[in-house]
Amino acid sequence: MNFKELATKRYSTKKYDRTKSVSERDLQTLKEILVLCPSSVNSQPWKFTFISNNSLKNKLSKVSQHNESKIQEASHLIVFNAIDNLQLLEEQVEKIMPEERVALFKKHVGSLTEEATKVWIEKQVYIALGFFLSACASMDIDATPMEGIEVDKYKEILNLKNYKPQFAVCIGYHDKEDLNHPSVTAKSRLPLNEVIEDIL
Repeated sequence: MNFKELATKRYSTKKYDRTKSVSERDLQTLKEILVLCPSSVNSQPWKFTFISNNSLKNKLSKVSQHNESKIQEASHLIVFNAIDNLQLLEEQVEKIMPEERVALFKKHVGSLTEEATKVWIEKQVYIALGFFLSACASMDIDATPMEGIEVDKYKEILNLKNYKPQFAVCIGYHDKEDLNHPSVTAKSRLPLNEVIEDIL
């Protein structure tokens, strides 16, 4: 299947089959793919929390606004966290990058305010989300990205230090009753000529 076919098939799952779980092998592949995600200046300012424990999923579902049932039904919940300690980020960059790249990072990020730096970091985590959703589609794993979470409560429940949750993603396999499946509800997208502009 080519990428266009995958993009056509992929959708945000609204109802999961509780009886089906993502295999450990596929989970390991997804983890390895997340490690390979691109980021600006190779900064990698993130951490990904994989949750299969039903008790913890249920606890998080209670602070996930309208996403409660999806989290409870899905095989796994993955929380995408942005680094929230700029000193730690700089130390990480110095550890993994060659000297000239460190200089580029400091020149680029050093010119930003703390607030602007954190916005820039959040954008990197969204790059990882796109990468992850595409990976799931390529593996026939259904997924639902969710910004509708109570970030501070997630951080407290997961006991996160130096990282701040940005959003979460349910993964698993759709239930045959899922009315959002493209076979039931066709994808709704703007026409190509309204979103693509050619400059010749």
